[in-house]
Amino acid sequence: MALPNHSILVIVLVGAGFAAGAQAQMDHSAHTMGAAKPASTTADTAMGDAVVKKIDKAGKKVTLAHGALPNGMPAMTMAYAVRGAALLDGMKEGQKIRFATDPKDSMTLTRFEVTK
Repeated sequence: MALPNHSILVIVLVGAGFAAGAQAQMDHSAHTMGAAKPASTTADTAMGDAVVKKIDKAGKKVTLAHGALPNGMPAMTMAYAVRGAALLDGMKEGQKIRFATDPKDSMTLTRFEVTK
C-alpha cells in the first residue's frame, strides 16, 4: 500500500522538526572559543597544564606556557589576569601547575594546583 505524496511530506517535515529541536539543545560551547557556556562553579571547571613563566604581582598577572586547553585554546604562552594578588603568593617561576579559568572569562585564572 503506497502512501499519498502529502503523507510522505508530512512525515518528513515532522521528523525534520524533531531533529532540529534536538540539534538546538546540544551544547556546542566545548567546541568553540568564546561561545556562551553553561553556568558552573570554579570547582567543576576543567583544568589545563602549564609552566609558570613570569609573575607580575603589581599587575595581578601571571604568564603561563600551557598545552592545549579543554576550552579549545591551542598550546601557547600568554599572560592571564588573576583574581587577586594573593593567588600569586603560592606560585613560583618555573613551577608546573594545573590551572582553571573563569567560565565567563577564559583570560582570568581562578585557581591552580602545583604538579610534579
